[in-house]
Amino acid sequence: MSGPATHGPEEESRLRVSLIIPAYNNERLLPGCLGAVAAQTRQPDETVVVDDASTDSTVRLLAERYPWVRVVRHKRNTGFAGAVTSGIGATRGEIVALLNTDTEPEPGWLAALVGPLERDQSLGSSASKLLLFDRRDHLQSAGDGYSTGGVPINFGAWTRDDGRFDSRLDVFGASGGAAAYRRSALEEVGGFDLWLISYLEDTDLSWRLQLRGYGCRFVPEARVYHMISATSGGIRPSYFCGRNFPLVLASDVPGPILRRYWRHVVQEQGAIILQALRHAREPAARARLRGYLASLFLLPAAMRRRRRIQAQMRVPLDRIEQLLTRLS
Repeated sequence: MSGPATHGPEEESRLRVSLIIPAYNNERLLPGCLGAVAAQTRQPDETVVVDDASTDSTVRLLAERYPWVRVVRHKRNTGFAGAVTSGIGATRGEIVALLNTDTEPEPGWLAALVGPLERDQSLGSSASKLLLFDRRDHLQSAGDGYSTGGVPINFGAWTRDDGRFDSRLDVFGASGGAAAYRRSALEEVGGFDLWLISYLEDTDLSWRLQLRGYGCRFVPEARVYHMISATSGGIRPSYFCGRNFPLVLASDVPGPILRRYWRHVVQEQGAIILQALRHAREPAARARLRGYLASLFLLPAAMRRRRRIQAQMRVPLDRIEQLLTRLS
């Protein structure tokens, strides 16, 4: 099902783009997001909203106001990874674009974002420039990174968008809230892993893509405004970050890199735990500690997963190491 606008003859040779928007009780956010999608200079070939078992009027809103959107409905909530995976399975575009409901992309976003994937077959993903919704001259992320201490990084977070990050084109990964992926690369590495449930699913996917030799291109012209924590908040992010930081570290980071930077890992992970302990009276801090504790029980499964992922590595170790952000 195509979007609200038609494609011209000059677009016939382009790769098909499937836009997937996961939604859970986002009735109030969808008009802004879908209005921005309708205004894109390059329309997706199909737009799918995955309703992740919403209890509000999301489905009715979509049926009444957005007939050009196809809806995939879940009977139970599955989280981001589950919703996106359903959307990928329900679409056929060679490029899969993801967009959160709490975002509003500029009109040229999609055209800019998918361009590198059409031109460069070595790329597996492309990353948007995410800006704060209420401070539009400030960054949330100019591409994603990963530290030698085992922590995801949003380049430029909370700094003024003065162009200093625009030349950093080859980045570790893309935020799943506004990203594009080559479908064949997703299929090769297994897509988003439902085991992680929520948070760091995109980091884990970036690791698997990089290990297979698929790069990620940061596209500064692909600008998206993001309402921070508009679709989630409270203790859930703290718990799943606490849970998934160690699981991604144990599953995805090659052994030689872990051995070389183990002091960085101890330093950075220890600092996170100590910070949570200092604020243990706060619900979010306690949730993070519970997440770290839960990860200990899941480490055997992570190590089994690790053997499978590391066996798929197809690039020199120094290429991966160059992508990591070293601790000072």
